[in-house]
Amino acid sequence: MIQVAFHPELPIIMGRLVLAVLLCGLIGFEREINQHPAGFRTHLLVGVGSCLMMVLSLYGFDPFLEEENIRFDPARIPAYVISGIGFLGAGTILVKDSTVRGLTTAASIWVVAGLGLIIGAGLYSVAVVTTILILLILIALNKFESSVIQRRKKEKLEVTVTNKECLRQVLTLVQEYKGQIHNIKAKDDFSEFIISFSIDKRSEMKLVQQLFFINGVESFTNL
Repeated sequence: MIQVAFHPELPIIMGRLVLAVLLCGLIGFEREINQHPAGFRTHLLVGVGSCLMMVLSLYGFDPFLEEENIRFDPARIPAYVISGIGFLGAGTILVKDSTVRGLTTAASIWVVAGLGLIIGAGLYSVAVVTTILILLILIALNKFESSVIQRRKKEKLEVTVTNKECLRQVLTLVQEYKGQIHNIKAKDDFSEFIISFSIDKRSEMKLVQQLFFINGVESFTNL
């Protein structure tokens, strides 16, 4: 008959794993509802797995410590977790042309791994505070970035006009909206001009609407 010996610290270990599920799940849920590459289940698995590795490092080798000439380094397994999680985070990063996506999700996976480790080590208050800070960064700062930083970004436009009078009107309009003119190209016979400029994103739509009313504007494109 097989006898199952329960670890004396089993209630503590189970409590740490449950706490890892709750805290890491909150971060994963935020990623999931915003439809990022790694969502709820991924963050749960990373957090619980990291917590499990930390628990293993702290309690898994107790029977061997009673033997002579046995050295114990509880930081070895967590060190491998921290370095190894980089491969999983790298898989969430998508690069297309000059656009990089998934960096925040990769960072959140790395942080969740650390969160699982500190929960496994029993630093509960640190884990709770860290979770709150992470959620503030992902939610509150995301709204701040959308409302403030994104509005200050410049949009690059290129407008093609067919006569000098139209050119003058477009240049005046760009200056009114505080745009920055980068280049003006003209055909050899001066029958067409191409104006390249940048403008605040919040002013882009108003300027484009004004361009529709100028005779001689042949086309305009975003660069």
